[in-house]
Amino acid sequence: MKIYVYDVADFERDILEAIRQEAEDEIILTDKHLTLDTLEAAVGFDGISVLGYSHADRELLTKMKEYGILHLSTRTIGYDHFDMAAARELGIHAYNAYYSPNNVADFAVMMMLIMLRKAKISICRALVNDFSLEGMMGREMRSFTVGVVGTGKIGSTVIKNLSGFGCRILACDKYKNSAVEELAEYVDLDTLYAESDIITLHTPLNDDNYHMINDETIRKMKKGVILINTARGQLIDTESLIKALEEEHVGGAGIDTLEEEAGIMHVHVGTKIVDKRSLLYLKQFPNVLYTQHYAFFTKEATESMIRCGITSIQSGVRGEATPCEIH
Repeated sequence: MKIYVYDVADFERDILEAIRQEAEDEIILTDKHLTLDTLEAAVGFDGISVLGYSHADRELLTKMKEYGILHLSTRTIGYDHFDMAAARELGIHAYNAYYSPNNVADFAVMMMLIMLRKAKISICRALVNDFSLEGMMGREMRSFTVGVVGTGKIGSTVIKNLSGFGCRILACDKYKNSAVEELAEYVDLDTLYAESDIITLHTPLNDDNYHMINDETIRKMKKGVILINTARGQLIDTESLIKALEEEHVGGAGIDTLEEEAGIMHVHVGTKIVDKRSLLYLKQFPNVLYTQHYAFFTKEATESMIRCGITSIQSGVRGEATPCEIH
């Protein structure tokens, strides 16, 4: 079996090299992105693995089919960079990765605590030897109502984490989880917007929830609400968020992913000109914590995603069922 691995990042190399030693298969590594040009190197291979930097559109998938490459994995949870309609039509098996939900769930709660205790301001002041307390008074989680949108693996873990703080927890999901019902109250989305002091998003992106946080829905929220997004950037209309922050209707935001991040996220931009005005403006607010889409980035999760990227292809080529296949 032959697998071509594109987009190899520095933090992946040790794990991928270990997998190469363990497997009897031929596994080729490159830091190049998958394009029509670089695909030529994979002729004769059974499968291809990528990260989110490579976009498998219909044209590229068609060429894969012509070359007889019928297995494609991404070493990420999200697979927005795959044209899944084309993959299904062409008979190409596509796989995404899996990791334990603890990393993102812990990160979301950390963001809430940072926002409640105004830690961003404290850290910035300490860097210039300003140790004053003015404007630093925070709040305690137990005094708040937290609304969790999406109660899948990550959302339900967030709720489990929050249950120890003594706060009221609201949840919204079309599919109710009996374990969640023991810790939180399921409500409709409008009720969650109206009654929550903190709203945290943990839902996959789809056509129905694109820009679910917008001018209209923000008006339904409490004045001073704190928004947390460790899910998908496109769930929030950035311009609506900026406007609400300027008007002080939104009291703060913890943002790990933003729709304007494409092309610069996970890259050292340095002295290059960045044409992401809304991103640069948003992160300057003292009550906005902006991080580089790394809620997932733990040692445990990284190894899990890398191994999924390889083992899914191995199982697929052998005709074995794999839970990571995208249907």
